[in-house]
Amino acid sequence: MRLLFLGDLVGRSGRQAAIDVLPRLVDRHKIDFVIVNGENAAAGFGITEEILQDVLDAGADVVTTGNHVWDQRDTLVYIERQDRLLRPLNFPPGAPGRGANLFTARNGARILVMNVMGRVFMDSLDDPFTAVDRVLEATPLGRVADAIVIDMHAEATSEKQAMGHFADGRATLVVGTHTHVPTADHQILPGGTAYMSDAGMCGDYDSVLGMEKDEPISRFLRKIPSGRFTPASGEASVCGVAVEVDEATGLARAVEPLRIGGRLSQVLPSSWAEG
Repeated sequence: MRLLFLGDLVGRSGRQAAIDVLPRLVDRHKIDFVIVNGENAAAGFGITEEILQDVLDAGADVVTTGNHVWDQRDTLVYIERQDRLLRPLNFPPGAPGRGANLFTARNGARILVMNVMGRVFMDSLDDPFTAVDRVLEATPLGRVADAIVIDMHAEATSEKQAMGHFADGRATLVVGTHTHVPTADHQILPGGTAYMSDAGMCGDYDSVLGMEKDEPISRFLRKIPSGRFTPASGEASVCGVAVEVDEATGLARAVEPLRIGGRLSQVLPSSWAEG
């Protein structure tokens, strides 16, 4: 079974690049399930229902979010009717929407997806480790779920790595989002869980984390905002991670980064020969 995870969509350039490439990737490489982090898809801040539907129509099975989930105020309403949009699992009780859900892949497999947010250098939510553990205990890999993916939306690499090892052997993939820079540490942990500290963004890499450069640089130099952050609009790279799953165990057999177009060279899993 083949899983694909795409990092944070940033603005029009990033979301359109992902929408354009997804149908071809799914068809050419026989991908069974696709997860996309869409929390920066609407002008860099949140995701509208229209954009969400465009991403789902392009081939995504689930869209995850993070700290910008409520930036588009309508999300507070429409997330209740969109069960394929996840917000961080560890929001306090009473938050609209859901942070985990069980989905059916193209091959009929049951895929549990969790979206959880870290607490280091971020707005503090409930304990992400306790929240993840509760869902893993209730929906164990190999019994209730055929594969489990955890989107760990966090600033600190240490917190992401800790989540990877915490879930090792109990999840198929733990992948970090939020920092928008693809890391080179993709690996299979000792217990069989695929891990990558950050999937990177789908966006214009001639930027500062997907934003036009002048305003972020000005704020570092002057410590005074002079305008709004605006998503960079140049050619985007599509970045993420691909996982080959052992269907007998639900654990990872192979993990490789995906980087297509823009300023980053294309990297596809060598085992995914065009067929």
